[in-house]
Amino acid sequence: MENKDFTFSFESAKPLNEIFETLLDVRKWWIGIFNETISGSSKKLNDEFVFKAGDGVHHTEHRLIELEPNKKVTWLTTKSNLSFVTKTDEWTNTKFGFEITQQGNKHKITFTHEGLVPKFECYEDCSGGWTLYLKKLAETLK
Repeated sequence: MENKDFTFSFESAKPLNEIFETLLDVRKWWIGIFNETISGSSKKLNDEFVFKAGDGVHHTEHRLIELEPNKKVTWLTTKSNLSFVTKTDEWTNTKFGFEITQQGNKHKITFTHEGLVPKFECYEDCSGGWTLYLKKLAETLK
């Protein structure tokens, strides 16, 4: 269990292309909880964006590294500064993203933050934060 990556799954009955477009646009789901700002782009491979939240407590930079339309999207965290933990670069070189699979007449959306594991100092706060964003996203895509 110590090395288990954070994951969160939910289902959606929305059209597949609508789901994927929402997931690809981080401004549609990674905002609205901790006074976030997002600059840059995330539409095509190698696009980069900067995410800031909590009045500077969380600063991360990301590159879109995997893009399979209507199936999968993955970002690599290239730089991180989490000022609320001792090792402020815990997210650097971790990956996060979504996979979409067909489940009956619905789509299952699975979010994974590869490298965000329980041994990380930020795990409790970060997994809790992800859960808030992802529950909000699940409501949007209901």
